[in-house]
Amino acid sequence: MLRLSIGLIVVAIIAAIFGFGGIAAGAAYAAKIVFFIAVALLVLSLIFGGFRKK
Repeated sequence: MLRLSIGLIVVAIIAAIFGFGGIAAGAAYAAKIVFFIAVALLVLSLIFGGFRKK
């Protein structure tokens, strides 16, 4: 998921350089959403992985 987020940021930067403001804003917003989902899943994985019996 982080790879997808980085890819969307790259698309946003390239779109901004070429003057496509709407596409850049949309890609940046999507990257932000994907990043926060990835962080939330990481935190949940760390929390619930800690409750496992060994």
